[in-house]
Amino acid sequence: MDKIDHIFDSAIGNNLFKDKSVLQSNHSPDNIPHREEQIQTVASILAPALRGDKVSNLFIYGKTGTGKTISVQKVINRMKDKLAQVGQQGNIKFLYVNCKMKKVADTEYRIIAELIKQLKSSVPVTGLPTDFVYNKFTELIDDRKQLILIVLDEIDQAVKKIDDNFIYSLTRMNSELRNAQISIIGISNSLTFMDHLDPRVRSSLGEEELVFPPYNALQLQDILKERAEKAFKGNVLEDGVISKCAAFAAREHGDARRALDLMRVAGELAERCGEKNIKLKHIDEANQKIERDKMLDIIESEPSQFQLVLAAILSLSRKGEQMFTGEVFNEYDEICRKTKNETLTQRRVSDILAEYDMLGIINTHVISKGRGGRTREIKLMLNDSIKHKADEILRDSLGY
Repeated sequence: MDKIDHIFDSAIGNNLFKDKSVLQSNHSPDNIPHREEQIQTVASILAPALRGDKVSNLFIYGKTGTGKTISVQKVINRMKDKLAQVGQQGNIKFLYVNCKMKKVADTEYRIIAELIKQLKSSVPVTGLPTDFVYNKFTELIDDRKQLILIVLDEIDQAVKKIDDNFIYSLTRMNSELRNAQISIIGISNSLTFMDHLDPRVRSSLGEEELVFPPYNALQLQDILKERAEKAFKGNVLEDGVISKCAAFAAREHGDARRALDLMRVAGELAERCGEKNIKLKHIDEANQKIERDKMLDIIESEPSQFQLVLAAILSLSRKGEQMFTGEVFNEYDEICRKTKNETLTQRRVSDILAEYDMLGIINTHVISKGRGGRTREIKLMLNDSIKHKADEILRDSLGY
């Protein structure tokens, strides 16, 4: 028997999972521990829609993995059940856009095109004036009295990629509609999202706001225990695995998604090694793997201007030179010329560097250059294996 057969036989005979899907991010659990208060608040804000009233725009804030999206989905699913009970399914339309998805939410045109698609119609992927696409959307919804409830998940990503104009355009549509009305539920991972919006956009939106706090380690343990019972066969978790997963995720701003990913990846790694149990060492290995994958996901999903700045940092890093803000800007300007991209101002590039610092991709600290003033020294924090892969992603994306 060759080695591949041995791997296949081991996989067939050593399955630690009972139902892996309950540990995946798209799973919608029946019970959402420690979010009862937030779910009830969302339900009370949206409840008037059941009698045909327009509801307040709602903005929900919280770090990644604090239960924002699944809580909103739960309320919407319960609303759909209630509408079916009373025979009024046609009175509300629920539309959902994940603003982090490429080719769905990277331009204003594509966001409205996606909403049109969900209304069982279509427009070309590109080529029409944006006003025409808005008019098409208006025609589709304004043929009768109804409420259009639009969920814009990770709305901060769309504003970063485009600007905040599209939100203003959506809210202003209500003054032009004769029959339908639009309400928006914005979900943001940035707690300061509203602070960066144009004041007129903020005034057209800011009606109801709700913050989802991070989970603490004990709350994460409750979530993990509940999911682990459904996900794994009996007695495959070594003592301390759940509490270690919870502790890792509690350090990451109480991210339940991170905790569930850790447990799933640890199970996969244990299976590959032919182990009968998931051990503490598998959690450490899973943590390293997820950290690497997370960095690459961030790099791949960033807008092109962010990618251009990172390409400049990687280029200087390869040369082994000490990096300061000015050198990074000059290298970035050079790459923009090569790739025929617009060059942003030095101040805007500094903002992008600050964001990369916050994500842990670089480390910056201010140093004095005497009469030359103060500048920031920049160090790239990616290890060598990630650097190589990041370089491939950037070259493929930017075409240089």
